[in-house]
Amino acid sequence: MNEGVKLFELELPLPDDQLAELGGRLIGFEARYQRLGRALEILLDPAGVDAWAKKHHGKNLEIVRVLTERYPLVILHGDVGTGKTAFAEAAGDRLCRSPRRDGTLMKLSTRVRGVGKVGELSHLINEAFAKVEAAVGRERAAILIIDEADSLAASREGERSHHEDKAGVNTLIQKIDDIRRLDGRLLVFLATNRFGSIDPALIRRAGHVEHFHRPEDAERRELLEFDLKGIEIDVATIDRVVELTGPHGDVPGFTFSDLRTQLIPEAVMRAYPERAMAGADLIAAAENLDPAPVLDQER
Repeated sequence: MNEGVKLFELELPLPDDQLAELGGRLIGFEARYQRLGRALEILLDPAGVDAWAKKHHGKNLEIVRVLTERYPLVILHGDVGTGKTAFAEAAGDRLCRSPRRDGTLMKLSTRVRGVGKVGELSHLINEAFAKVEAAVGRERAAILIIDEADSLAASREGERSHHEDKAGVNTLIQKIDDIRRLDGRLLVFLATNRFGSIDPALIRRAGHVEHFHRPEDAERRELLEFDLKGIEIDVATIDRVVELTGPHGDVPGFTFSDLRTQLIPEAVMRAYPERAMAGADLIAAAENLDPAPVLDQER
């Protein structure tokens, strides 16, 4: 086995102030969390459903069994740059704040994909989950994020699926099955920009599937206004940039990442270091940049 593989690219105690700040900067986070928060809380704390039923109904309910037997697995899918991983990180922090519980955020490294040795992928997945379960043993909760999940969880039905890949997916499915015995103290987020390639068995197990769409006009406007605070850019310019970065025919609209990592830096580079940035720089950047291609396809 490859002893040099780093299993996690991030291990962070929760709650974490930097993740709370991330949630504050993430456009649309509050609205999405208000819609999904209770569903996530139930997946992380199924015992709470039983307590609720006894308090308000005073007897065992079949609905409790239905809710508590779900897998603590959430699949987030959407094109690159739509905020999936950032949402999972900020949501993990929020889940450990109300009610307050100590926890750990662990983000699986893409290096777990391995180097193709026989049995290595399955071994690394087993090792990673063992470490996550150990964290659950020390803490009250753990949040595991598997980014670019299609690299580990691709459908076993495809002609290009190799034996090693299939074995890895089988192992991942088995670990998702096993974590239900932890009574919800571990919540797994799978984030992917290729939903159509995810193995159907994992999709069937998901306690929730959430699609992250490209930002609409109002969301692109909110991001631009937030990031451009302190710079004198008139409303007409913002209107024009919002229009230019929206979908046009077969060309998709800009993602959040397109705006923050491409458009705004490009506008700054047009002015830096000789002069102040102007609205014309933003418009020129919007006219000359292309949005990220569409990758995510629903089944």
